Amino acid sequence: MTLKQMLKRLSIFLLMFVLFFITNSQNPALAITPQALYDKAWKLIYTKYVDDTQNKQNWERWRHKYDNVIQDEEDAYVAIGTMVDSLDDVYTRFLNPKEYKEENESIQGSLKGIGVQISVKDGKLLIIAPLEDTPGEKAGLKSEDEILEIDGKSTKGITVEAAADKIRGPEGTTVRLLIKRKGEENKYYTITRANIELKSVSTKAPKIGKVDDNLGYIRLSSFISKNAAAEFLQALNDMKDKDGIIIDLRSNPGGLLTNAIYIADMLLSSKVIVSTVDRDGYKETQNSLSKVITEQPVAVLINGGSASASEILSGALKDNGRAIIVGKKSFGKGLVQEINKLPDGSALHVTIQKYLTPKGTDIHKKGIEPDYVVDVTSEDLKENRDPQLAKACEVLQKAVGKATTASSKEFLTIDE
Repeated sequence: MTLKQMLKRLSIFLLMFVLFFITNSQNPALAITPQALYDKAWKLIYTKYVDDTQNKQNWERWRHKYDNVIQDEEDAYVAIGTMVDSLDDVYTRFLNPKEYKEENESIQGSLKGIGVQISVKDGKLLIIAPLEDTPGEKAGLKSEDEILEIDGKSTKGITVEAAADKIRGPEGTTVRLLIKRKGEENKYYTITRANIELKSVSTKAPKIGKVDDNLGYIRLSSFISKNAAAEFLQALNDMKDKDGIIIDLRSNPGGLLTNAIYIADMLLSSKVIVSTVDRDGYKETQNSLSKVITEQPVAVLINGGSASASEILSGALKDNGRAIIVGKKSFGKGLVQEINKLPDGSALHVTIQKYLTPKGTDIHKKGIEPDYVVDVTSEDLKENRDPQLAKACEVLQKAVGKATTASSKEFLTIDE
């Protein structure tokens, strides 16, 4: 079955089950006053938020709180942000036009920059990881590199958002980074920015640990790109000769619910994938169709960074007995957001539903429990061992009746 055929069969569900619905009720080119922008945001939460008590507060108190105070768009953005923060829901959030534009670029599968993930830890701006085949990786940047300067400006006290702003830029321009790496002298890197195609799927051998030759390995790092399902389908088709498949969802923060549904449909035949429940208690259930891409045994790797769409996929495969889940308990995000585009080009993410696994389990703040609980210690990483991956190989080899070569029981910590 081609992706085109699969998408055609699933198109009926597109409006019902999108993790990020994008609402374009008004032309963004139309003018709107800052006060009207605030009012629109207030009304969206009042009418759509999954908890009609707005988390046990009087939502009316916000309606006229900033009357005669909001003078321009920046005032409106601050006011909306303050109002949204009162919900104490990290998933309901406001994005200014620039942030929303960047989010859309991620969904489209491309960004302009050097291709590194960054974070601030203990006041230091660190590279989490360079993306594969990007200018950052090709220049030699590595995980845990500390960025001391960006174009001659110190990064002391900088936020992730501000740093990303400085590192990104038009294709063909350069950015100069001063890098501090443990055990080496500080070094300047001048890197040319490019259009970064965000790949969600990799079938390359993992850098740590080993996969048995007769098993396929698919690393799914995100569900955010609209291309994720197509990439996954291609990976499955390329592994038809393998005895079993390992799907690595570790540290995958989620993304589009449609991607999770499409991928689950490739592996499940006429089974429940997920159900959603809105503020009125109305429940909708999404089922897979009858034809599957493969019936190969599957093992799924998860950890505390596996969230949202990752949990939908792993929950669907676990509850239907389609896959063995290995690793650590997942993050526990069981909520669905809708993206509402506002007339000025900004947007408001609003939590509108919670979701349940096929067995009706609400995993919010609870997570998915693995079938095999396996830890990875710092000592394992130093020794180039991945006990979770090894256990996945072991259980798949048992499923296909072969002895494993990748696993090594002496370094596994397992609660079965």
